[in-house]
Amino acid sequence: MAAGGSSGAGEQRPYELVVFGASGFTGQFVVEEVARAASGGELRGGLRWAVAGRSRTKLQEVLEQAAERLGKAALGPEVGVLLCDVGDPGSLAAMARQTRLVLNCVGPYRFFGEPVVKACVENGASCIDISGEPQFLEGMYLKYNEKAAEKGVYVIGSCGFDSIPADMGVLYTRDKLKGTLTAVESFLNVKSGPEGACIHDGTWKSAVYGLADQDNLKKLRKKIGYAPVPVVGAKLKRRGFVFYSQEFKQYAIPFMGSDVSVVKRSQRYLHTQLQETPVQYGAYVNIGGLGSVVKLMIAGILFLLLVKFSFGRKLLTKYPEFFSAGRFTKKGPTQKQMDETSFTMTFFGEGYSEGQNPENGKPNVKICTQVKGPEPGYVATPIAMVQAALSLLEDTTYLPKQGGVYSPGAAFSKTNLIERLNSRGVEFSVISQPEV
Repeated sequence: MAAGGSSGAGEQRPYELVVFGASGFTGQFVVEEVARAASGGELRGGLRWAVAGRSRTKLQEVLEQAAERLGKAALGPEVGVLLCDVGDPGSLAAMARQTRLVLNCVGPYRFFGEPVVKACVENGASCIDISGEPQFLEGMYLKYNEKAAEKGVYVIGSCGFDSIPADMGVLYTRDKLKGTLTAVESFLNVKSGPEGACIHDGTWKSAVYGLADQDNLKKLRKKIGYAPVPVVGAKLKRRGFVFYSQEFKQYAIPFMGSDVSVVKRSQRYLHTQLQETPVQYGAYVNIGGLGSVVKLMIAGILFLLLVKFSFGRKLLTKYPEFFSAGRFTKKGPTQKQMDETSFTMTFFGEGYSEGQNPENGKPNVKICTQVKGPEPGYVATPIAMVQAALSLLEDTTYLPKQGGVYSPGAAFSKTNLIERLNSRGVEFSVISQPEV
């Protein structure tokens, strides 16, 4: 076991990783991606892994389905099946004791995430999730960061879409600029085929409860007592609620996900622990023409009114399809919808050329980079989660020196995660760079 590895005192555990919630909507795609990595020999010495959840029958079905998708007769007896339930702490502890790493796919995390984190930290296993819920992520930092550090394990949230492309995209942009990067804006574009794109309603539920709970997030941040991240270079201007983007010739709005808070946590860590220049960040999403703006405004106003009341929240979670104009459904996307959907995240960075002092004058260099990939929710997310897992297991010498609760950029800034993602079709590239 490598030093800094995730298994307490370095004892041999039966599994390197366990997918918890394997038979859930997202979990089944994560299982398929782990099976692909295991059969592709992406881990030195092979990958011992297991699936975990409440129903043995459903877990077996997911394994059979993954084998079929990979064109195999079966995944082999070496894949373990563990029965455990998020409501049963003993079963979670038993799972955590058997593995170096848990991939937690059971959300909304604000309701079901903490027992898994607690079991992992107490039993010397690392844990990653795909949460886009700042309150859960930062709450876990407040409660478990010190204990995880003591145990030498890593708890890394938001290891899916959209936080991995955003957080790692900012770091990629910084590394590619010849000079000092001080500010970045990202624009997300999701392109779908004739049948449109759609998302499983688990994500919708997370958004409903997250927005309803904004006030508590403020209190939580006060309790953590974050040191402010210094602004280096020209201050990044915030854009309006809806604006016309000259770069894309369409309307855009601020991105409502957790990216800005995730990137900020990474930048704070890299600044305070590694003395790196912090990068300011703004995240936006392109929505199209004027018609899309009007539709979005109506849906948004209705959503914000209903989310304030428990009756409204019940309605929103009961009829996701109606309130999201078909964007969120209880069934999730079809295979055809997923095959025809892709994303592009474009980063516009500015900074100061080598030898220029960011404290004086205006930024004098710009850079444009991009992260492109397949359908974000159920193709790119499992790729991101599984490659983050492999980074955690394999790149141990490049992880932060001590365990703790980290954002992806803080945990993976020195690892090979970007190269791993590139090799699986989530591609990072430089679009334009100043001539120096």
